[in-house]
Amino acid sequence: MGSSLPPKEANLFKVIVKSYETKQYKKGLKAADAILRKFPEHGETLSMKGLILNCMDRKSEAYELVRRGLKNDLKSHVCWHVYGLLYRSDREYREAIKCYRNALKIDPDNIEILRDLSLLQAQMRDLTGFVETRQQLLTLKPNHRMNWIGFAVSHHLNSNGSKAIEILEAYEGTLEDDYPPENERYEHGEMLLYKISLLEEHGRLDKALEEMHKKEAKIVDKLAFKEQMASMLANLGRLEEGEKIYRSLLFMNSDNYRYFMGLQKCLGLYSEKGQYTSDEVERLDVLYKSLKEQYNWSSAVKRIPLDFLEGDKFREAADFYIRPLLTKGVPSLFSDLSPLYDHPGKACILEQLFLQLEDSIKKTGRFPGRTQKEPPSTLMWTLFLVSQHYDRRGQHDIALAKIDEAIKHTPTVIDLYSVKGRILKHAGDLAAAAALADEARSMDLADRYLNSECVMRMLQADQVGLAEKTAVLFTKDGDQHNNLHDMQCMWYELASGESYFRQGDLGRALKMFLAVEKHYADMTEDQFDFHSYCLRKMTLRAYVSMLKFQDKLHSHEYFHKAAAGAIRCYMKLHDSPIKATTEEGDEMSKLPPSQRKKLRQKQKKAEARAKKEAEEKTEEETTSGSSKSGKRQHARPVDLDPHGEKLLQVEDPLLEATKYLKLLQNNSASSLETHILSFELNMRKQKILLAFQAVKKLLKLDENNPDCHRCLIRFFHEVSSFPAPRTDTEKLIWSVLESEQPDISQLHGRSLIEVNQSFLEKHKDSLMHRTAAAEMLLVLEPEKKLEAIKLIEDSTNKLAPVDGVLGPVREWKLDDCIAVHKLLETVFIDEDAASRWKARCAEYFPYSTYFGGCRSSAVAYAVNDNVQNVPENGVLAYQEAKIEGSRSLNGKLRAFKDLTI
Repeated sequence: MGSSLPPKEANLFKVIVKSYETKQYKKGLKAADAILRKFPEHGETLSMKGLILNCMDRKSEAYELVRRGLKNDLKSHVCWHVYGLLYRSDREYREAIKCYRNALKIDPDNIEILRDLSLLQAQMRDLTGFVETRQQLLTLKPNHRMNWIGFAVSHHLNSNGSKAIEILEAYEGTLEDDYPPENERYEHGEMLLYKISLLEEHGRLDKALEEMHKKEAKIVDKLAFKEQMASMLANLGRLEEGEKIYRSLLFMNSDNYRYFMGLQKCLGLYSEKGQYTSDEVERLDVLYKSLKEQYNWSSAVKRIPLDFLEGDKFREAADFYIRPLLTKGVPSLFSDLSPLYDHPGKACILEQLFLQLEDSIKKTGRFPGRTQKEPPSTLMWTLFLVSQHYDRRGQHDIALAKIDEAIKHTPTVIDLYSVKGRILKHAGDLAAAAALADEARSMDLADRYLNSECVMRMLQADQVGLAEKTAVLFTKDGDQHNNLHDMQCMWYELASGESYFRQGDLGRALKMFLAVEKHYADMTEDQFDFHSYCLRKMTLRAYVSMLKFQDKLHSHEYFHKAAAGAIRCYMKLHDSPIKATTEEGDEMSKLPPSQRKKLRQKQKKAEARAKKEAEEKTEEETTSGSSKSGKRQHARPVDLDPHGEKLLQVEDPLLEATKYLKLLQNNSASSLETHILSFELNMRKQKILLAFQAVKKLLKLDENNPDCHRCLIRFFHEVSSFPAPRTDTEKLIWSVLESEQPDISQLHGRSLIEVNQSFLEKHKDSLMHRTAAAEMLLVLEPEKKLEAIKLIEDSTNKLAPVDGVLGPVREWKLDDCIAVHKLLETVFIDEDAASRWKARCAEYFPYSTYFGGCRSSAVAYAVNDNVQNVPENGVLAYQEAKIEGSRSLNGKLRAFKDLTI
């Protein structure tokens, strides 16, 4: 570096490099300028100056200088390396790799460039290249531990575990007998555990076990050692030894569910699906009774038996588990018991038990069979539990009555208001639920969770303005959007996006969904620093686990929701393009060319002025808001498109949607929604074979799903209306469809009308299946519209097969009924049928504001703006003057100022 310079300037060049490494950028710039005064075209100095300017956020100057330096000295590895570092800082990893490779052509043995290249290859999952680079590093510096470990990890990631084991064994062969020294014991122990996990992963369990016994003294993490040893013994079939270790682990932590599962495996009493024979249940019962005597303080040892016990034994165990938690007052008790509702018959036993406990406490103040009096709060927590039980079973009347009774008993417990809001949300009164959540929040203004729950309820009620004002209470400097975005608060962005989408504000909705997508891109980038850190600190098991997690990152639920929301926004934008831009264009086209040019210049100046003002304002805020140390705080980026209007100005919305669809197809292939979106998108793009592929995947996943039936009928109906194929491509598409069609069992020798009728007969008792069949009848035979509507209206809301103690439970769900109503309005376009359906559903869902149920807050307000006698369901009293037809960002229902319970 700097070899072509005289000695004085060569020393200055070393100062530049050292200043860059120690982040003394001004000193580095001063040295660079001193060299450039004498040698203005010195390529390496220009490049290093550009690199320093890049660190000072002067990117445009940096790129200009680096390119100029490279042009002046194309054969300098320093210039190519610096160019790669610039691209790396901008996350242009592929371009950076090209630059590094060019640098290595000039200086093939440069350790720094090889190390930087290996990090990028790991980031981009170029595993073959990663192996080659790590091998080269090891060859050049074999006495460096990190190079051995990096080479082994590269082979492991490249699915060559046996080679990785050989490398680690070769590395151990280079060590002395008294290795490691005291300060490296933990790192060496981690390497040994990593090697053992590799042996286990490769199926060499005996060798792994032998290694564990041999190296036990050198492994510092004794807990991980014991856990791995127990798991390995169980897999080897040495169950007695495994049982002994699992029991010792339980002695250390008797609330770790994994230890209980491991103990069950060693005793031959474990089932993945949780299904056991009567003999196994007896043995499990005996096991957990003995464990209960040994660990009577453990919560897990009392909770686990509830999963496998049945009948009277289940009731007895549940009673034993629930009573002390009611006395103690544990708000999360119902969440703990919630998975039991998926077990047939257990919900009814729990209901009988809850009611017996409630009745006994009300009458005697004691639990059944007890002489000791319970504290007054026990009744309140029992009512709290019972209300959540009935909410889970869909009996909202009883749930609200119980929670109101609990509130009357102790009006100061915040959890009661939160749960009442949750019940009203499930019952369909979203506005009342938001108001109750706000009431709970106001009772403890320092609780972030209550604030977050209140914000979520407001967003569900489409009260976005109120939600933003509430969220700002827990954000820094009162700048909620930047802070919530910086904190990657994805639940807020998703809920906001969904609310904006419901209200038809596609710009803001798209902005929120794409913000979530950006968080996932940031998470992918965040792994970069760990490629060197984990090898240096030897946290190898965690490192490999993190890489596997990153490979599946986009299969996370939040990303799926955001990508699906963005696709829906783009499809809606394609179906209904924004008219404002085209209208302005039409008006502009009518003007003479000279005026048109002036108008465009005027618009550009206005945009530039607005941008400059925003930047100046931000700069002022940053200057005035200095930190305690006197340093200026980092300036926040200016949001030049707060309403997402520019996001809507895309030339091809379907092309943008396709980018997100591909991510869903790669990462959420088992989701029905992915393939439904694929079908809708490809039908709009006239991509027949891709749409057909989506139909086939839907049928494979769930052929009885109503949406799958819709896609099947719509596809073949639309294809049948296409003109005869003319081009070679069209003929090829038709030949593929004809060859694949016999594989679809639903179509065997039947017309689409017969297929639809068969689907209806098979699922005649299901509302959503009848609705799907009716919709497809309208598609196939438009003249039978009245018959199709009758199919929906003839559906009966039967009682669910549940033996409830207090009243029946209906089968229909609120969301399904809302979907049917929207279908009658938008697809069937029959106002009379829609109003009849609305009136019918208002009886089934009396708290629903959508259907205008008689007990909903919307109806109560319509009858009387100032409600004096508030019913039990918590209808809200508006204390503002009536404003007819008001609509804002808060949705159709205005903010509730007060709540009378």
